[in-house]
Amino acid sequence: MILGLDPSLRNFGWVLITDDGEFLDKGMMSTSPKTLFVQRYIDLREGLRGVIQDVKQRYPNESLRVGIESPIFNDLYSEGMYGLFLYSNEALMQEKVDTVYLSPNQVKSHARLFLDRPKGWKMLKADMVDAVKLATQGQGAKRWNHHQADAYWVGKVAGRFWQLIEDKIDTDDLNDLEKKHFTALEK
Repeated sequence: MILGLDPSLRNFGWVLITDDGEFLDKGMMSTSPKTLFVQRYIDLREGLRGVIQDVKQRYPNESLRVGIESPIFNDLYSEGMYGLFLYSNEALMQEKVDTVYLSPNQVKSHARLFLDRPKGWKMLKADMVDAVKLATQGQGAKRWNHHQADAYWVGKVAGRFWQLIEDKIDTDDLNDLEKKHFTALEK
């Protein structure tokens, strides 16, 4: 199983998919800007631990791996997002789940490829929702918001990465974008 995470202080999206990318469940954890900032981090850390514990309890014979979107530095509220990233990593470590980190641009590029949008297309929130609706047709998911859509694509990309790492697929099975993101070393 793959748990895809889209961290956000206000609406932290998560999606659970099978190793093959089939949708299982989704949700969101929310905090109020009126709450003391450190309490928001604590609440989301504990909420993430609760999601992981719930998944492990519901699927005791399945291994759980995680994909999480990492923050962009020097972007809007990057210090706050980095704080949330640290608290999220603490939860992942405490729950002992293997984790892969993906940048927002990596995640969007995979959704763009899935939708067959032209190179250079700027993926907006609506595009991410369109991509997840198309990818999960007939899998029981009704409504999607952009936080859950991003979490789905984090999980989907992470799932392919974990398949490669666990030798369930090899590099010949990867598309060019996956090869670039999973096997190419950048200088």
